[in-house]
Amino acid sequence: MSENPGITFSETMAGGFALGETDPKAGKKKGEQIGSEMAMHATVIIDDLDRFTSEPGHQGSIAGSIDLTPFGEGMHGTGPGAFSLFYPEDSNLKLMVYELAIEHDGKPYYVAGKKEVSDDGGLDLWRDTTTLFTQLHEGTDKSGPVIGAGVLRIGVKGIIELVRALRVTGTESKTEQAKTVTKFGQFFLGELWDTYVKHT
Repeated sequence: MSENPGITFSETMAGGFALGETDPKAGKKKGEQIGSEMAMHATVIIDDLDRFTSEPGHQGSIAGSIDLTPFGEGMHGTGPGAFSLFYPEDSNLKLMVYELAIEHDGKPYYVAGKKEVSDDGGLDLWRDTTTLFTQLHEGTDKSGPVIGAGVLRIGVKGIIELVRALRVTGTESKTEQAKTVTKFGQFFLGELWDTYVKHT
């Protein structure tokens, strides 16, 4: 029986977020001014890493919860969220997408965030892999109107903790587990992988 190793990891991203804003940068600024923030506690699940890295869109899933001023804390996802990596046409960006449906006071909302990772490398790449531009939509998907926005960060320390906590699924082989972690790290973090590994 062939093994199809997968991988799972958890990360928490938080930052200034304001209702009534549609631009993440403006929402971050306003949120910081009024003491309003969002936190996303996400566990990313990739069942088959070979399929994930080879198929266009690179689709995984997310389980997790959202804390949001003034909605409250611990709003769990109402179904599997979306995690994907893709390259828009005519762009030097790689987008990492994090999306999760939630409910508050019986109404559905949809959190849609993306990391914009440029191919320029260097210090910009450190910033890109830790920054999630986020919007809150009314309804069950991101076709609904945007009612809030902000910028969430994980921080370099959080990425290092993420690397330490990477867990391989679908195989008991220590060799396969090590290969899977390295393959994912190089795909997910690119040239930063070796830098993060040195700190773990």
